[in-house]
Amino acid sequence: METSELLKKIRRLEIRTKGLTKHIFSGEYHSAFKGRGMAFSEVRDYHFGDEIRTIDWNVTARYNEPHVKVFNEERELTIMLVIDVSGSTYFGTTARTKRDLAIETAAILAFSAIENNDKVGAIFLSDTVEKYIAPEKGKKHTLLILRELMGIVPKSKGTNITEGLKFLRNTQKKRTISFVISDFTDDPNFIDSMRLTAKRHDTIAIRLKDEAEETLPFMGIVSLFNAETGNTTWVNSSDPAMRERFSSQFTERESQLTQAFNRAGIDHVTLKTDDDIIRPLITLFKHR
Repeated sequence: METSELLKKIRRLEIRTKGLTKHIFSGEYHSAFKGRGMAFSEVRDYHFGDEIRTIDWNVTARYNEPHVKVFNEERELTIMLVIDVSGSTYFGTTARTKRDLAIETAAILAFSAIENNDKVGAIFLSDTVEKYIAPEKGKKHTLLILRELMGIVPKSKGTNITEGLKFLRNTQKKRTISFVISDFTDDPNFIDSMRLTAKRHDTIAIRLKDEAEETLPFMGIVSLFNAETGNTTWVNSSDPAMRERFSSQFTERESQLTQAFNRAGIDHVTLKTDDDIIRPLITLFKHR
């Protein structure tokens, strides 16, 4: 992609998502993710109605008048976007691909973070860590993340979420809010790594889905290409038994993934390429 075209796409994305985060999303984001605790701010005169337990007895004794301690929430958070850029995310049968969906979701979360003066970092993964961007504050840094995400050409097409989460744990020693944005086309054992990661970081799974993955298009004999393995399978999409088997297999995988997230205590949401993404995200955050 030419640099000028990339910059235009980033600008359009910024305008669209920043408006959403400022007017719709920021309040939900702020209430869903709490700070690390309360930090001491100052001592002031006691006012009627102040809690007795906030009285600073040393200062009260010194001035012979009651004084209380004032605390403010330690609000600053670190948001990590762990984004799947493997071959399967380039799939899409609507106006956008799963990769487009990942980029838009990342933009919404990143702009929400900077609206709240939080740090944002990113890990782009396939079956290896393709790129790491250390967390920082500010619009300039957020635009850097989006530019790198939109322009990245992955070295590998496979998926290894476990590798990306291991990298997250090794690089982020302090607690983060980590969004894993993926279609989760991976060995099911990745859930063990998510469970381990959730012990240190607030970990949220955002699953990307396209309608054609659930229902086989009625198109006669078609080829199904696996973008991660390079394998092609020919199927008769008009065969009722084949269509039923295709849908049943997807439903089973979906159910197993949901159950795995629930057992691991991982908050999760599914976003679709042909649907609004704000409503599911707000629902997720209200649930928290």
